[in-house]
Amino acid sequence: MGTRNILTLAAFALAVLTPVASYASMVEATLIPDGSYLVKVEKIVDPTHITVALVHSGLESTLESTGSAHFDAIKVNDMLKVSIIKGKVPVYAEQ
Repeated sequence: MGTRNILTLAAFALAVLTPVASYASMVEATLIPDGSYLVKVEKIVDPTHITVALVHSGLESTLESTGSAHFDAIKVNDMLKVSIIKGKVPVYAEQ
């Protein structure tokens, strides 16, 4: 394989992998506008914190429960509908 072929292959790999690497960007929860979102649980940090991916945007964030909401019964890969108010989750429902 010549140098030109290697460079072409490297450029192709870079072009294909760049969008994948930027797809899931971590965002501060307080920057997410208040509202309801469909999310997929990526990681359980503790009973009051989970890392999720917002289904429609691909963004990732670590959410904190507040009030009577706790993430005790949540598992990785669960789909949830969460309400986010000022970066915190007062209520959620499993989908």
